[in-house]
Amino acid sequence: MLYYLALLLKPYLSAMNVFSYHTVRAGGAAVTGFIFCLLVGPWLIEQLRALKIGQYIRKEHVEDLHQLHKSKAGTPTMGGTMIILSTLLSLALWGKLNNRLLLLCAGVLLLLGAVGFLDDYIKLRRKHNMGLSAKAKFMGQILCGLLLGVYLVNNPITVSASYIYPRDVVDWRALAQELSESESSHGNAGAAVIWKNLGQDAQASAQAIASSEAPSVEARRALLQGINHILGERRLYDEHIWPVETLVPEAQELLKTDPNTLHELEVVRLDRLLLEASMPHALAKSVPNLHTKVGIPGLKDVFIPLGPLYVLFVVFLIVSISNAVNLTDGLDGLAAGASISSILTYAGIAYVVSRADWSQYLYLTYVPEASELFVFGLALLGTGLGFLWFNAHPAEVFMGDTGSLALGGAIGAMALLTKQELLLPLVAGLFVIEAASVVIQVGSYKLTGKRVFRMAPLHHHFELLGWSETKVTIRFWIIALLLALMSFSTLKLR
Repeated sequence: MLYYLALLLKPYLSAMNVFSYHTVRAGGAAVTGFIFCLLVGPWLIEQLRALKIGQYIRKEHVEDLHQLHKSKAGTPTMGGTMIILSTLLSLALWGKLNNRLLLLCAGVLLLLGAVGFLDDYIKLRRKHNMGLSAKAKFMGQILCGLLLGVYLVNNPITVSASYIYPRDVVDWRALAQELSESESSHGNAGAAVIWKNLGQDAQASAQAIASSEAPSVEARRALLQGINHILGERRLYDEHIWPVETLVPEAQELLKTDPNTLHELEVVRLDRLLLEASMPHALAKSVPNLHTKVGIPGLKDVFIPLGPLYVLFVVFLIVSISNAVNLTDGLDGLAAGASISSILTYAGIAYVVSRADWSQYLYLTYVPEASELFVFGLALLGTGLGFLWFNAHPAEVFMGDTGSLALGGAIGAMALLTKQELLLPLVAGLFVIEAASVVIQVGSYKLTGKRVFRMAPLHHHFELLGWSETKVTIRFWIIALLLALMSFSTLKLR
């Protein structure tokens, strides 16, 4: 709301322009989310107590663990509603609500929160630890992942291979000569269209580069700035100069739609392909269909092409991370604190990949709309801290599946929408370790009849070894933070 208010009042009150900056709005969203939680928390906890919505502590399987946790019986649960509502309220106030990525993340948070809410509600009605059947819960998670995956395959969000960077130029003199000589009688018709749209500074730089054996950095920079400035021009395409049948399949697919109705990111991509077709010896061919490819951390411009299978990849990622966070939610503050590390990391990554200069320097996929993911991440960070205020040991409220599934889904969505999918096992490393401990325990027992851990997930193993609950939680927080910090280091290791 404040973003649109700033646009409305900026002509009359220039100070309002500060609310159009996503960095300012992200900070405001974090503080607002935290304050909302502090204000709503006591009232919500009281309402949950009045409705007798308390946690059931099962006695089966491990008697020692029941002795450790039996005092928690009756503690209000479903506190995840506090996280979801506070985040949505904060975003309504500070977010740019027409941003696709912001809406997608909010949708995943809400949809998986609804699945968790239904699971928690059934548990409370039955006064038992069994809520939705495993099949029903999986179906809800799969549906969420499926909807997100289908959208991402059919609506590209990335344009990293569209703007021209210095590394994309194979031959600077050939590029400059093609442009500057294009208006001659035997000139390049496609290059001539680009030349006419260039500014005077870019044209002068092209002429200087064409006549120089060692063009200056300043001239090259000015030329690329001029070229990139015209990318996104809907009037660039001319069917007489670039017949559809002569273009690459990706350009042909884009041109099946009227260029005037294409999304602005698709126009930028089309113009880049036209440049490549006009000057194939000067410009390197860019990576096609980047939105269905998965980048490999640590390697420059190396991608796994998934095509339509990217939908299944999205489903797998969303189901896996939401279940992993759900499994980790077994001690006071553990899941909430660990989630904060992952959310903060992906919020920082979102800020980086939303900038063309930083993403180009680090060889990361450029996602221009990801600036609003920074706002989303900070809003969720603030509400996570606000919830932790009440969830710290001894917990006054538990997040329940409502919160754990929603948080897991939000982290997974941020990984997908920043195009850093394979970084997730490191960013959310603690959740991966916890989920892996369950897989190992179940697999070992079924294959050998023996258990590897005293109990899974892993945090219960250390409890049964004699560690206090707070010691397990804080040490696991430290591990989560270290893994998240390690993930930042990989951004430059390419």
